[in-house]
Amino acid sequence: MVFHNFEELIAKVKGEPSRKVMAVACANDEHTLEAVVHARREGIVEPLLVGDRKVIKEILSGLGEEIQEENIYDVPMEDLKGACEKAVKLVRDGKADFLMKGKVDTKIILKEVVNKEYGLGQGKLMSHFSIFQVPGYHKLIVPVDGGMVPYPDLQQKKEIIENTVDTLVSMGYDCPKVGVLACVEKVNPKMPESVDGAELQAMNERGEIKNCIVEGPIQYDCAMRKDIADFKGLESKIAGDPDVLVAPNIHAGNIMGKMYTISCGGKMAGFIVGAKCPIVMVSRGSSAEEKYLSIVVSAAASK
Repeated sequence: MVFHNFEELIAKVKGEPSRKVMAVACANDEHTLEAVVHARREGIVEPLLVGDRKVIKEILSGLGEEIQEENIYDVPMEDLKGACEKAVKLVRDGKADFLMKGKVDTKIILKEVVNKEYGLGQGKLMSHFSIFQVPGYHKLIVPVDGGMVPYPDLQQKKEIIENTVDTLVSMGYDCPKVGVLACVEKVNPKMPESVDGAELQAMNERGEIKNCIVEGPIQYDCAMRKDIADFKGLESKIAGDPDVLVAPNIHAGNIMGKMYTISCGGKMAGFIVGAKCPIVMVSRGSSAEEKYLSIVVSAAASK
């Protein structure tokens, strides 16, 4: 299974027999609640809202929505740590399936996520999962990691691929195709990105990276267009059809994602993977639509 657009993914999640429960930290934010209400009305999630009860209820009233009192956990607006801690514990205690960041800095909520006493860490790398619907490409594409790991080494790239593939498999994918990007297709010892790409492909061929096809190093144009790969004489199992593109560093991944949305008019969703559950952690300045789509994809990836 692959998803060609967000509409297909939304339809799949709406078709599930039960809603996922989502804990929202610092939920006293209009854009966040607009996305939450949208997802709730679509039958995708049932939210547990943590934050200033009075402000939350005022915003909900303005949106024409009511949520049961017992699903709103009152924490003063200024107690950001307390709100994040409570939301994290709701997931840890099995009361929620996944977590969403509201009006709070990422570093504050991440500190609670990785707390050794009550957090959601699994003792492995956490990475950023972003998925895009881009005009001109026939299915959703996942460039990683543009938001979490600055300069991943070989082992971290392996873990980023594993996090990403595990997430896609949870969403229903069978065998995602992964391209490890560089500016060349041949290994050049002076270009560590090309060396990493070849080694990651070798790991996949040895069965050390499972449930996917990994190819690298590969240039972006050859990955995305089979006719270009054919013209260059590149024999490829993924050319023209990748599901995942692994960037050499956070800058390349971030720029690629921004180009998809700003210049190409694409839509995106994103969240953190590698913890015990997906963590919706889009920018506070993100649109309500982006937050809604991130909720949808996180619900699809929740086990």
